Amino acid sequence: MSRLETRPDRFVAIAVLMLAPTAALLGALVIAGRLNILLALAAFALVAAVTAVARHLVLRDSRLIAAYLDQVRDRRTPLPPPQARTLTGAALLEDIAQLHQNWLRHREEIEHRLAADEAVVEALHDPLMLVDDKRKVGRANSAARALFGDRMLNRDLAVSVRNPDVLAAVDAVLAGGDSRRVEFTLPLPVERVLEVRVTPFRPAAEDGAPEHEITAIVTLHDITAIKRSEQMRADFVANASHELRTPLSTLVGFIETLRGPARDDADARDRFLAIMQEQAGRMSRLVMDLLSLSRIELDEHTHPTGETNVAQLVHSVVAMLELKAAARKITIRVQGGEDLPRVQGDEDQLTQVFQNLIDNAIKYGREQTDVVVSLERAEAPPAPGATGIRARQAPQKVAGIKVSVTDKGEGIARTHLPRLTERFYRVDAARSRALGGTGLGLAIVKHIVNRHRGRLTIDSEVGKGSTFTVHLPGVEKAAEKAEKPVPQSAPNLSQEGGRGAA
Repeated sequence: MSRLETRPDRFVAIAVLMLAPTAALLGALVIAGRLNILLALAAFALVAAVTAVARHLVLRDSRLIAAYLDQVRDRRTPLPPPQARTLTGAALLEDIAQLHQNWLRHREEIEHRLAADEAVVEALHDPLMLVDDKRKVGRANSAARALFGDRMLNRDLAVSVRNPDVLAAVDAVLAGGDSRRVEFTLPLPVERVLEVRVTPFRPAAEDGAPEHEITAIVTLHDITAIKRSEQMRADFVANASHELRTPLSTLVGFIETLRGPARDDADARDRFLAIMQEQAGRMSRLVMDLLSLSRIELDEHTHPTGETNVAQLVHSVVAMLELKAAARKITIRVQGGEDLPRVQGDEDQLTQVFQNLIDNAIKYGREQTDVVVSLERAEAPPAPGATGIRARQAPQKVAGIKVSVTDKGEGIARTHLPRLTERFYRVDAARSRALGGTGLGLAIVKHIVNRHRGRLTIDSEVGKGSTFTVHLPGVEKAAEKAEKPVPQSAPNLSQEGGRGAA
């Protein structure tokens, strides 16, 4: 209730002060004989009545004003002011109504502006966090929550970002330092390089209000593509210069021979031209594989968005390689593949994976044997190194599939398995080159599987053959995606080996 309603005694005092001078004046006139007592009483009664009516009107308008102020305080929608009878009350109510409407319009403008700013921050592709003077995360946009999880809010930044350089930069800015930039590597789920920018932020203080503590705005920018582009150029030059040196030297030597001693030797010319064609083909395959590997590594940190039927894709690859297998009297048999979940992945890249694996099985398998391609539903394997508490806290993965390619070749010694997915690593370099291999096949497979958040495993026994298995997670259903909490960090992905394949 307003103070205007709770203090009517003020109006009584005002009425008494108004009537007292009138009564004194009329009494003096009566005593002096200039006014009849009846006329004096009538005049006093008239003044008292006018005063009472004025008091009633003022009290009524004060109650109207008090009630209207209560409505303004409790409601956000503008209300029409009540009708006041006094000029002062009417003007006051109109002023209050105008001020209320202006305040509501100003508040709506501020709310719209805040909503627009919030939408812009939420829509930012880069993670953004606001850290208070105690290094607690007060605000985080959707990109930051997707990267580190919702649990990062109202907790120390060190819970989500465990890099000491980043934390030191944030502490330095909170202590009053200038902006800082730090680069660090996020190893999970696929290694990414992030640039962290820490900027001091001091909210503007109102006049007379104490200054706020310094806070910090932390933004993360993914510079993986830039770093990989630089590394890709360096690797391409190094690999190309190393691997192309031998065939180029061979071509130069044969050309000099054909232009010199073997100019008129038809048999030597035909033999040398066949070798030159083979070496030129090898250089062409090498360059194509290097370019393909560079493109795959550049996009490895981005998860594919399409959906793929792996069983249908494997049958297509098998049909494409049947003639090559028949040339070595090898039969390709496909087992399983019924009722398998779809895989979220790039169809062209997955085709390249299974084409490389089955082609390797044909090359390195014995003649007149079988290559078995097995497809089955399987739970996604745990990440390497995720043991103990970390393994129990890891989110449950969606059921996926595994595709195994088994050959009956010479097998691979276990000492070679950890390095087989390295570039140009070969168990038998001479045999690999003789079969047309570039040494990049399994490196390509590894990076494609990593991009699909899958895993490549190998089981090989010398004298019996090898089995290459690709594990791929299935497509996550919308209901499961909504129920599953966002992890602070995704499980690690790596390969357990591979063949230095073509």
